[in-house]
Amino acid sequence: MQAIKNYFQSLLLWELLKGLQLTGRHLFKRKITVQYPEEKTPQSPRFRGLHALRRYANGEERCIACKLCEAVCPAVAITIESEQRDDGSRRTTLYDIDLTKCIFCGLCEESCPVDAIVETRIFEYHGEKRGDLLMTKQRLLEVGDRAERQIAEDRAEDAVYR
Repeated sequence: MQAIKNYFQSLLLWELLKGLQLTGRHLFKRKITVQYPEEKTPQSPRFRGLHALRRYANGEERCIACKLCEAVCPAVAITIESEQRDDGSRRTTLYDIDLTKCIFCGLCEESCPVDAIVETRIFEYHGEKRGDLLMTKQRLLEVGDRAERQIAEDRAEDAVYR
């Protein structure tokens, strides 16, 4: 009996009619398409985008070269080299993040004791060559300088929720 039912359904193009019914149901409903460059969808406060290195108010970089972010990175995307300064403090000479390897998990941000490395809300970036997605220390500091106001606002919001 089931075989006869399947034969008649295939003869009448039953699946096609069900699909057309679904299309007809949604044909005149209000569309929810976002016109992307002009309109932006709301972003989660937990969004993790492009990385940035932060500076203190006096302009000195925050990173103390503890290498915790490098150690905790599951994708091994962070490379750090450091040297000791004349005043005895350590600072990085090389801080690279390979965004082709990075999985944007946020562990580097969580492990940093001085809040030096952060993931910003910036998601509109691209690279045409592999080298474009290698974030050097200088590029990370530039992103941090550009996005510092937004980063500070996000940190203040996080403090309210904790």
